[in-house]
Amino acid sequence: MSSPPLTSIRNIGIISHIDAGKTTVSERILYFSGKIHKIGEVHEGTATMDWMEQEQQRGITITASNTTCQWGKFWLNLIDTPGHIDFTIEVERSLRVLDGAVAIFSAVEGVQPQSESVWHQADRYRVPRICLINKMDRIGADYKMVLSQLEERLQARPILLQIPIGNESDFSGVIDLLSEKALTFPEPGEGDLPMANPIPEQFLVDVQEAREKIIETAADFDDSILNDFLEGLTIEKERLESALRKGVLACQIQPVFLGAALRNKGIQPLMDGVGTFLPSPLETAAIEARNPKTDEMITLPCDPKGPFCAMAFKVLSDEGRKLTYLRLYSGTLKVGENILNCSRQVTEKAARLFRMHSHKRERLQEVFAGDIVTATGLKEALTGDTLCAPDFPLILAGLNIPAPVVSIAVETRGVEDREKLLPSLEKLQWEDPTFKVKEDEETGQTILSGMGELHLEVVTNRLEKEFGIPLKTGRPQVVYRETIQKPVKHHEKFQIDIEGKAQGGEILFQLKPLERGSGVQVKLAENEKIEISEEFCTSLKTSFERSCEAGIRSGYPLTDVEITIMEAPAVSGFTTDVGLMAAAQKGFSTAASKASPTLLEPIMSLEIVTPSEYAGKVMSSLQQKRGRVEGFESRGNSELIKAQVPLSEMFGYMTELRSATKGRGTFTMEFSHFSEAPKEDLERFGFL
Repeated sequence: MSSPPLTSIRNIGIISHIDAGKTTVSERILYFSGKIHKIGEVHEGTATMDWMEQEQQRGITITASNTTCQWGKFWLNLIDTPGHIDFTIEVERSLRVLDGAVAIFSAVEGVQPQSESVWHQADRYRVPRICLINKMDRIGADYKMVLSQLEERLQARPILLQIPIGNESDFSGVIDLLSEKALTFPEPGEGDLPMANPIPEQFLVDVQEAREKIIETAADFDDSILNDFLEGLTIEKERLESALRKGVLACQIQPVFLGAALRNKGIQPLMDGVGTFLPSPLETAAIEARNPKTDEMITLPCDPKGPFCAMAFKVLSDEGRKLTYLRLYSGTLKVGENILNCSRQVTEKAARLFRMHSHKRERLQEVFAGDIVTATGLKEALTGDTLCAPDFPLILAGLNIPAPVVSIAVETRGVEDREKLLPSLEKLQWEDPTFKVKEDEETGQTILSGMGELHLEVVTNRLEKEFGIPLKTGRPQVVYRETIQKPVKHHEKFQIDIEGKAQGGEILFQLKPLERGSGVQVKLAENEKIEISEEFCTSLKTSFERSCEAGIRSGYPLTDVEITIMEAPAVSGFTTDVGLMAAAQKGFSTAASKASPTLLEPIMSLEIVTPSEYAGKVMSSLQQKRGRVEGFESRGNSELIKAQVPLSEMFGYMTELRSATKGRGTFTMEFSHFSEAPKEDLERFGFL
């Protein structure tokens, strides 16, 4: 494949709740575009985009996979993202670099918890979206219910572009409201394009009503459309598409398509919709980058002739070497060219460049702004790093990386495996910024921290299967946080002689508790006459941040605290960088102990779907787990229960729920906030 014109590129992601059909849709897109010649299925472990052994075994997507295919004049850079909350970083970093997204919703389950999460992630990055209501062939399919939930739960403005022909098992096609044609879909091997026929008479009234809604919406973005409609003039399909496109690019509306991906229905119109409604790289807002030398913000239009600037948004360990995924925002990159990793201030060389098809590669010699590619040879690059021309340093805004909430202790089964463990863990940390590793100083065990039980289970499984390191694992543990409950002002003076040279420092600072979720904030006092060099200020902030990471009593990080530096006099012959950092560290330990420290535990948002006859039993078990039920919604013969429950009570809950509901209950869970731990935990960690 040669590089396409920028106007035809569509950098898109497939996002949704787990099991809504993302990978199944991706597989059909690849098939109907001619990229593959046989459809693989998720449930058979043969889907193209689920290439990892664990994905094939579990039937879920774990890592975001990138591929490229062509549909008509459009060139699709497609990323299939995971739907499980434990792998949310894959969605986060994908949406950070994508220009558009296809959000998939099940016609039976509707808007599910992870659907809400990924939708809000897309909102944060202002990613234009179109929607597919999938599984229209399933019993209980109700697209009108899904449309209502899109409005109520996501505050979206869905615009239905199709109405179904038949429902549930009788779903056979759709009526395209823009072209006013009835579309039926061929089976594989019978052709790639749907067959267009006149609209059956029984649908004419419904089509007229639905089309009027489309015209009303389009008129919001093109005044002439409403005038022509009121005068009884025909509104051409192209005019409606152009007006709707303006609304999509402004993230104000979301066109909705219908389909049943497993039965190969509805995919081709969806692909047309990607090209018609989602933006090319030229139509997205120009990216802003900061010049680290001047702090000046520079606007970078998507121009292959501009200064080179790219983001490393994903790193894979490929046979021990780094394979770095890049989104090029500006400029051009050639094989063997030196580039600056501005985030780490090192010069690197792109040894080889590739276009990816899942885990297979196509060699490239040169890549251009607007494209998504991979590179080898970038030894220092990690997720979120900015790569640029050595003579034109730039830094892009980074990623929002969630903190891990679950940890386990691991040990190698043999002494000889111990030497292999840490290098292997380092490679896994290249790939996943939400995966953390530390050594327990008391026990000597290696502590792995991640986003959930499944996340850590996948990591330990990969260590055994891919790296050949058998492990003994402990029971999952909650990752707590510490905080303080009252403000404390403290003065600290430190002095020591090291090799005959005095190292000293003096500091006056204040600790103050903040609202939950505020994190750690280190700042200089306002309205105070404080003179401190930039070097000393940086050293103090670094020292305080490290002290917060180490915690006060339990070893868990301190959070939701404001540290205000009020005085830090620089005395000639006495104050040094080392002395000042030591004074800050010593003073922090003393002050924090006086600030009424306490322990915080993670609270999870829980959504349970259970048959109605078991709802009472499920709610009773939640109360025993210190859970708080926040919502209750009937869905036919099922009940949706929303609750908040401490994470410490949720280990092994899947087994418990299946037992209570005869295997028919399901749940999803994601981190909500931190709250003060119960008395027994406070006593166990020495806070009482």
